[in-house]
Amino acid sequence: MSVNTDQIAESMYKLVEQAQGMKKLKAMDLIKSMLEMYGDEVDKKMCKEAIKKLIESERCVYTYFGGSYIELPHRESAAND
Repeated sequence: MSVNTDQIAESMYKLVEQAQGMKKLKAMDLIKSMLEMYGDEVDKKMCKEAIKKLIESERCVYTYFGGSYIELPHRESAAND
């Protein structure tokens, strides 16, 4: 079974969702998790594409607290849109 970037993005989204409020995940944390989860079926380039999809679709956002992290958007600040 070959894995596409949409599937990788969905798996990454679930990881970010599970970690929300407990741990901040860096892009490299997500990439390492996907390499462990899918093995040789994925590479760093595919993982970076999946992260790009999550950010562009606004399902996830980059935050910065002494380092770049990927998190779910904070809903309260987006409520006025």
